[in-house]
Amino acid sequence: MIDWSLNPRIQFAARQMKQGGVVAYPTEAVWGLGCNPFDEAAVYEILALKDRPIEKGVILVAANIAMFEPFICHLNDLQRQRLKNSWPGPHTWLVPNNGLVPYWITGKFTSVALRVTDHPVAAGLSRAFGGPIVSTSCNPAGLPPATDIHQVRRYFGSSLDAITAGHVGKRNAPSEIRDLLTGEIIRPG
Repeated sequence: MIDWSLNPRIQFAARQMKQGGVVAYPTEAVWGLGCNPFDEAAVYEILALKDRPIEKGVILVAANIAMFEPFICHLNDLQRQRLKNSWPGPHTWLVPNNGLVPYWITGKFTSVALRVTDHPVAAGLSRAFGGPIVSTSCNPAGLPPATDIHQVRRYFGSSLDAITAGHVGKRNAPSEIRDLLTGEIIRPG
């Protein structure tokens, strides 16, 4: 199995994110835009590129559950087990924000959207970066998400600091989004 975190294009993209850059990378179903979630200017750059209002919030993806430990340490055993049972995979959970995730990630919500990805490139980028990364679909508002690198370039061209290697996964739909506290499905997957 390839360790994508060692791929030169993934390494370059991770360095760009550490320096405040915005990158495109493949996920389970579509290409995503990502950056350092704690770099406010970088997140605002993504929102401006997409013409996406901050109120909607964005998802954080990680290579493993340990990367989310600061954001889930307040959960009870049953809640933590629910996360562990569904990850890695196409399941995004809305987890109550314990105050460590900034508003430019959560938007108008009191929860944060978290997913441990099973896509090897997205996971490799998270490992190379050293933590969770922003994951939002690679498209301007009102247009379909990019499903190949050519569409990424058509949408955003030289506005991005890096485009990784790789291809989207075999899923036909974005990840399911579910509320951890209620179990309610917010977006079917």
